[in-house]
Amino acid sequence: MFTFENKTALVVGAGQNIGRSIALEFARRGARVAVADISKAGAEETARLINAAGGKAIGIACDVTDEHSVRDAVGETERFLGDIDIQMNNAGIIHSGNPEDFPASEWERMFSVNFFGAVRANAIVLPKMLARGQGYIVNTASFAGLYPYATNRIPYAASKAALISMSENLAVYLHPKGIRVSCLCPGPTMTTSTVGMKPWSEGVVMRGPGNYLAVKSQDHAATVLADGMCAGRMLIPTHEEGWEIIRSRGSSPDTFIQEKIEAFARGDSGLPGR
Repeated sequence: MFTFENKTALVVGAGQNIGRSIALEFARRGARVAVADISKAGAEETARLINAAGGKAIGIACDVTDEHSVRDAVGETERFLGDIDIQMNNAGIIHSGNPEDFPASEWERMFSVNFFGAVRANAIVLPKMLARGQGYIVNTASFAGLYPYATNRIPYAASKAALISMSENLAVYLHPKGIRVSCLCPGPTMTTSTVGMKPWSEGVVMRGPGNYLAVKSQDHAATVLADGMCAGRMLIPTHEEGWEIIRSRGSSPDTFIQEKIEAFARGDSGLPGR
């Protein structure tokens, strides 16, 4: 059974929101944590909270779109905290708009952060894990990557679906080599990630994963992830209802899509509490 005790974790995208809660939870369970974020002030604040609680952490600036910045973050982690046992790829951005209004450059930006940010980090850390025969890769995706509903943020959903596919295939390849892989899939979670979100369309309709899904706390997401890692789970949704949705979609994708179309036509946005 996996444990966090005496492990070194590099948590990228942990300057606020779910990432901060994850870094705090890893530290609470005994890990040394390198907190990396595009906002160095945010990373340092998360590290301060960990250290104040008796843990060990450092805050690092990291731009996941820049390979040199990612490499520097990995190097600084290793210098101060030792070999990286857990690589947590949590950096992400979100947007809103109709698909016809997103330029190709926005698709590229979305994938550069949400998908290739993880690719860049893994490319640096994974060979070292393979040489040691142990390690843990963790990627943060979304319910938006599990099934179709996010019609106002399709590039975002596509980037998260790519993360899920990459995680699943990495698991098939890496588990026999001693390296674990998990993919966190948050459903509705109370964050500020949509604050300042650039709208690419006028009057775009925000749509959610299901109005019956309760909004969970960031701490809940962090606990579910850590528990899932300890239990050896690969795909880790924050809401158990996610499994039933996945089964429903898998049994008949065409029916699932048609039901979504009909629900939206009835005015059911799928947003929690609606």
